[in-house]
Amino acid sequence: MRSRLGILLVLLLGLLLPLGCGGSPETRPKADPEPTLIAVPQDLQVEPDRPATDPRQALALIPADATEVTITDWREMRDRLGYPRLTSDSLMTDRIAFWERARREGLALAEGLLRPEASRLWLDYDLSQDDVQWEARFRTPAGSGFVLLFRRDLDMARVRRAVTDPATKLRGEVLAQQHLLVDGVADEGDPVLASVPGILDLYEPDVESSYLRTSCVPTDEALGDDATVEDLDALLAKQDIRFLRPLEAFTVSFSGPVATARLGAGRTDLHDRVALIDLWPQLGPVTWADAFQGMPVGDSTDGRVGLQVRNPAAAVGLVLAGRLPFAVCNEVVPMAVPTGL
Repeated sequence: MRSRLGILLVLLLGLLLPLGCGGSPETRPKADPEPTLIAVPQDLQVEPDRPATDPRQALALIPADATEVTITDWREMRDRLGYPRLTSDSLMTDRIAFWERARREGLALAEGLLRPEASRLWLDYDLSQDDVQWEARFRTPAGSGFVLLFRRDLDMARVRRAVTDPATKLRGEVLAQQHLLVDGVADEGDPVLASVPGILDLYEPDVESSYLRTSCVPTDEALGDDATVEDLDALLAKQDIRFLRPLEAFTVSFSGPVATARLGAGRTDLHDRVALIDLWPQLGPVTWADAFQGMPVGDSTDGRVGLQVRNPAAAVGLVLAGRLPFAVCNEVVPMAVPTGL
């Protein structure tokens, strides 16, 4: 009888102890599932023994947790502005003329990593931003980084000497075979942005520049610093953004006077998001009407929004500042009410 009673007590304790210590399986916090990654396409992989070519190859080096990425294809810009073979060996008059036009008409999403050190790099190392083919900048929770591709016929020893010179502010790791200068990229074997499902679908080849954000834009950021509670209330009275579908990532790319936003295929809320452009308050020193013109065109099948650029500098500025109505989050960020103090 005692033995049977002892066995019964052990069984009861075995049932009760997990409830007292760790909680039931239903109430225990579950670990976040590991993200399902995809294989990076062969043509976008960065090979160890050959130069990179496609700007989208930067996505095969950028960590998978990147929050923002800008890519500027200087080759495309030089071609459009009439300087297709410009390098640091070109006439100084041509180089100055290109950068003057680029300032007015270009759609670069970065100033150019080598530009702040232009004089020193050219005089001491015969190197300049004119030798860069494309340039990617990115942000991650751990910090920022970059990927630069140099022209195929450039002696990468020049870049290496410039990077190791304490007198210059140029830093990074030189990948001579690939003609790349990188910083903050993923370690070998770590997940990269190109392996995140859906990211590559947001990119198209042969664009002058592209902006990727792996989140939606909060309402306060999309409205801008000059917005008030009244502006937000007036917007919500016209269209309640809380009925929009969630947006996990989007891109905006520029090809001359045309801008294309990509929000992902099969978006049933695309036309509502496009309609927000006309409803959005025109606030701040630079407004949507200053940057873009004409009616935006949306295609819900592949999630594209077509835009006509009115002012290149203004358009780039709004994108980088997050002033993008079609990419707004479907949650309203409460705005502070001025107290007058």
